[in-house]
Amino acid sequence: MVSPLDRKLGRDLWRMKGQSLAIAVVIALGVLMLVMMDGLVNSLDQTRAAYYERYRLADVFAPVKRAPDHVLRDLAAIEGVGAVEGRIAGGALIDLEGEPAPIRAFAVSLPDFGTPRINDVYLTDGRRINPSRKDEILLLDGFARARGLAPGDHLSATMNGARRTFDIVGLVQSPEYLYAVAPGELAPNDANFAVLWMSRDALGAAFDLDGAFNEALIALGRNANLDAVIDAVDRVLDPYGGVGAYGLDDQISNRFVSEEISSLRVSARSVPPIFLAVAAFLLYIVISRMIHAEREQIGLLKAFGYSSLEVGVHYFKFVLAVAVGGALLGCMFGVLSGRGMVELYLDYFKFPFLVFNVDPAAFIIGFSASVLSASFGGVVVLRQVFALTPAVAMRPSAPADYTRSVSFSEQLKKVLDQPSRMVVRRIARQPGRAVAAIVGIGSGMALSVAMLTVLASFDKMMDVNFSVLDRSDVTVSFVEPLSDKTLFDLQNVAGVIEVEPFRSVPAILRNGRYSHRGALSGLISEPRLNRAVAADNSAIFVRGDGIILAEPLAAKLNIAPGDRLTVDVREGRRPTLELPVVGVTQSLLGAPAYFELGALNQALKEPGRVSGAYLRIDSAKADDIYVALKDMPAVAGVSIKSKARGAFQQMMDEGAGGMRYIMAAIAAIITFGIVYNSARIAFAERERDLASLRVIGFTKGEASFVLLGELGIITLLALPFGIALGHYLSLAVSAGFSTDLYQIPVSFAPASYGVAVVAVLTAAGVSGWLVNRDVGKLDLVASLKTRE
Repeated sequence: MVSPLDRKLGRDLWRMKGQSLAIAVVIALGVLMLVMMDGLVNSLDQTRAAYYERYRLADVFAPVKRAPDHVLRDLAAIEGVGAVEGRIAGGALIDLEGEPAPIRAFAVSLPDFGTPRINDVYLTDGRRINPSRKDEILLLDGFARARGLAPGDHLSATMNGARRTFDIVGLVQSPEYLYAVAPGELAPNDANFAVLWMSRDALGAAFDLDGAFNEALIALGRNANLDAVIDAVDRVLDPYGGVGAYGLDDQISNRFVSEEISSLRVSARSVPPIFLAVAAFLLYIVISRMIHAEREQIGLLKAFGYSSLEVGVHYFKFVLAVAVGGALLGCMFGVLSGRGMVELYLDYFKFPFLVFNVDPAAFIIGFSASVLSASFGGVVVLRQVFALTPAVAMRPSAPADYTRSVSFSEQLKKVLDQPSRMVVRRIARQPGRAVAAIVGIGSGMALSVAMLTVLASFDKMMDVNFSVLDRSDVTVSFVEPLSDKTLFDLQNVAGVIEVEPFRSVPAILRNGRYSHRGALSGLISEPRLNRAVAADNSAIFVRGDGIILAEPLAAKLNIAPGDRLTVDVREGRRPTLELPVVGVTQSLLGAPAYFELGALNQALKEPGRVSGAYLRIDSAKADDIYVALKDMPAVAGVSIKSKARGAFQQMMDEGAGGMRYIMAAIAAIITFGIVYNSARIAFAERERDLASLRVIGFTKGEASFVLLGELGIITLLALPFGIALGHYLSLAVSAGFSTDLYQIPVSFAPASYGVAVVAVLTAAGVSGWLVNRDVGKLDLVASLKTRE
């Protein structure tokens, strides 16, 4: 049997359905983000782990110049090593018909007998290679589909200076290339980077590595110590030109996937609490208004024998109904949204499968967090129920003290008519409620400002990196460090306007217990085509007396100008250098360490060496230049900035950066919900007053003005607060989106604030219109009756 209090609860929910729904939506958005992001984190993490295990991705990668096959036995004997496999890997350039620019590729060997014990591949189409057929290859599925290639097609590629034609017999995906990116670049581009798998004998002949390998893949045994194994591997391979073994955490594809998962995990922990806190604040206001409005009813209920606990539980059920309803909506739409996002990630990361899987704990946490946050807002107010005695509650509230009310001068009375003065008096007499409304609306606006600022910051990051820092058109990489006389060959290509050399030296940077696996970037002292810049985008000259570090790299290494940095060079003679840090610079992509080119070569005792060059070219002759570069045996790769920018923009729109659009949309919904709730609460509080005004002769328009004028003033007062709060919130959100791989600078564009202001004013206008319809439907007799 339904109790009288429960029937009253149903009537209250229906009477306040607009406010209840708006608050439930705010709660639902918080739970939605939690469920969706938790599902994505679990799905990506579990799918990655299953994929790595099923296809036996290596735990340690150990590149080496050239090591004979018998060294594999020494590696297998290292304590903690479970399995070892040697392979051959090297760069290649693909020549496609109708494509003037060479396409970078990476060639990888497969065992001549059986399937790989480590780093196996997933066949998506066709068959595996026949080891006796030296011209058969497997091709990375993403590249093949982007270029319209299929089993049975032919492919021309240059390896180690020799051009060969291969038969594509199968398309594959690999756990090693979930994030397929060309060496030296950060954004994947399916159409401009390929991976080829071919027989060990065929690739060994191409790279003059018969009976040898240039990379060891190692799977660890149980309870193995990764650092100890890496140190032992380096000692074994050091005599053969070991470049430095590294673990799976430093493998480029896995690192990008890990960054994405970490970003989602941080968002799942930080974003939902903001929405739930806003919902608790709104419920606090709504329940406070209900208790104030139903003061006499509370007294009657207690007079009829209901205890304070029973009455308090009744109002608490209202809170729970809204919170549970919002949590249910959030769970349902969180699953639906997560399934939609799974399709995006399935294309972005090259998983052969990806099933959306939400940990049941996420639903429990979502429900618990929403109920607890809503309950906190309600419990604070429900204390008033216990404080009211029947005799006090049944008496009308003591009239407000208006002896210090706002007085208007005669001049001001001429400017403000009676309804306008009523609006001003209402705000002045109840400043606490006005401040609460201002804080609520301002907080919603701050969310919009922050997300719009982040959107503008992503655009600024793209523009600064590809227009201010990198002013080249093409980047050319050589197969190995060559004499700087090679630059004359580039300068002599018709259409090349400017050539600027660089050298990239793989190294491990150490500062005490802090370390980073990266490279030293050797630039000329006053670079023009690829520059280091300060925070104000002014150029920084590269120095020969020390290293200039990117800000995120300096932070990672916990180092500052004046400190000394240990550099373990992993190329050539592999010296260990002690270099001073002389400056810190802005970097939006990657974490470079700059050193003057001549000083770098001198430190390495390899004068006049370069790894490649930045080119500025005549766009009208671009195709001819690409053809000329394709025919140069020394060229290992060609990166075209326009394509790199397009690939990075796509990554920002579809990968981790794509989440910013979802958060921006949610921020907009939150903003509208807060403004609408403020309008509904104001109407509910003034319903009796508005009816009284209509009875004494105020027109519908004048009565509406009294209500909406207050909303308008509060909204206008909330704008500066929202702008100020949005400024600081933007800093936090931008920092949250930044990773070790790219940094998002805060760009405080006036347009972001302008759009947020327009959004709030529009939300206020729509909310006012919706509430104004109820003013015209007021039942004057019912509104003026004393509720029993």
